[in-house]
Amino acid sequence: MNSVSASSRAEVVRGALLVALSASAFGAMAIFGRFAYAGGTDVLGLLTLRFLICGVVLSVVAKQRGVAWPRGRALWPIVAMGGVGYVGQSLCYFVALQHAQASLVALLLYLYPAFVTLLAAWWLGERLTQVKAAALVLCLAGSALMVGGGRGEPLGIALGLAAAVVYSIYIVVGARVTRGIDPLATTAVVCLAAAAVFCTVSLVRTLAGAPPHLPQTAGAWMAMLAIALVSTVTAMLAFFAGLTRLGAARTSMLSTLEPVVTVTLASLLLGERLSPLQWLGGASILAAVLWLVRAGGGAHDDEVSLEANQ
Repeated sequence: MNSVSASSRAEVVRGALLVALSASAFGAMAIFGRFAYAGGTDVLGLLTLRFLICGVVLSVVAKQRGVAWPRGRALWPIVAMGGVGYVGQSLCYFVALQHAQASLVALLLYLYPAFVTLLAAWWLGERLTQVKAAALVLCLAGSALMVGGGRGEPLGIALGLAAAVVYSIYIVVGARVTRGIDPLATTAVVCLAAAAVFCTVSLVRTLAGAPPHLPQTAGAWMAMLAIALVSTVTAMLAFFAGLTRLGAARTSMLSTLEPVVTVTLASLLLGERLSPLQWLGGASILAAVLWLVRAGGGAHDDEVSLEANQ
């Protein structure tokens, strides 16, 4: 009995480490993006390379694991998730990084659990309890403090909020259309669909004489590869591996490490400093997210399996 209990605890610890790794990898993406921009790439070049590399790598991993791919009617909604929803979210997020602090953008994006709760109540009939309503108010108050105390152009702030809204819609829609489909297959299809859109736009732009800007320095290429292989592929695989060991609720709680990592790295590597108001706002957002997780709710549990698609 003791050996079984020890084995169970070891699995929980392993799962926690995997989710912490995933959150750290996701949290570093904004910082890698800043270094890629500094090395000459633009948003279109960055996103085209990111999704092309991720789509190919995840497809190979899925094939090696013998994962069943969605087909027919199950396939096209997932393609739309990648080609429309994820393209929109990624554009908003990475353009926002050019117009606002990385730490501010990361914390604004983390409003998405609040938006998911509202959308689930509206579209999926989830009950909006008093606890959830109070957590939503705390989220909104925290975001107001973040924006009021942060450094960023209005465009960057607006796009950070737009990224959270688009991502929330993507999650709620995905909670319905991906039921019964392996998450690894879902993420591979999403990345391939997004890659197809960005490759098409890049081709059109190139034919028009305005090709996307690719990384111009070794450092920028390293940052670009880190976005694809560390902050996307590794983060996704670690997330799914941790999810199977911890379950949805604990995985969600540990995932709140993500914006903390972004804020810490932005301070250490980019010289960004948060004002006392921003610290208070960021803490309010994270507290509200944890409160929403503890309050439970089917939509949020469904959402967790898709969270690794950032």
